[in-house]
Amino acid sequence: MLPAHYQTYIDEASRQLPEVRKLFALLKKRKPANLDAIMADLHEEAFDAIDCLQCARCCATLGPRITDRDITRMAKSLRYKPSQLADSYLKIDEDGDYVFKTMPCPFLGADNYCAVYPDRPQACSGYPHTDRRRFVQLLDITLLNIKICPAVALISLMMINKKGNKNLFFK
Repeated sequence: MLPAHYQTYIDEASRQLPEVRKLFALLKKRKPANLDAIMADLHEEAFDAIDCLQCARCCATLGPRITDRDITRMAKSLRYKPSQLADSYLKIDEDGDYVFKTMPCPFLGADNYCAVYPDRPQACSGYPHTDRRRFVQLLDITLLNIKICPAVALISLMMINKKGNKNLFFK
């Protein structure tokens, strides 16, 4: 069960989505040089307040793209052959990518721990991608993640609350 204050972040960010969209449109247009550094700081601040083990909504709802490298790592971790892992847990989606056959993720435990955590898919280890370089390229997916991830919701709230300071994004 999602902690109430995590849901509050999601609800508030969803309510303020029009303002977030406006800011993101401006960021896309102007591409501030300091955006990645600001996002890294906001990411760190948000994850000081958010414990993924209390949430795991990404693992319960999102089907990551799984690469051949991911399959090899997970199979080795579970002592499967890559073909066995693929046959047991994966399917090919409409884009031709491997994804999990079912959601929530088959490796998500009742305690929100991941059975393949050290060897989880790259898309999982990087989620929610708010600290990635060239963040401006991820603005559209970040808008979608606001409704899923309380950390992304909190980051977006911090962004719009700080946007009044024009020097924050645009020097």
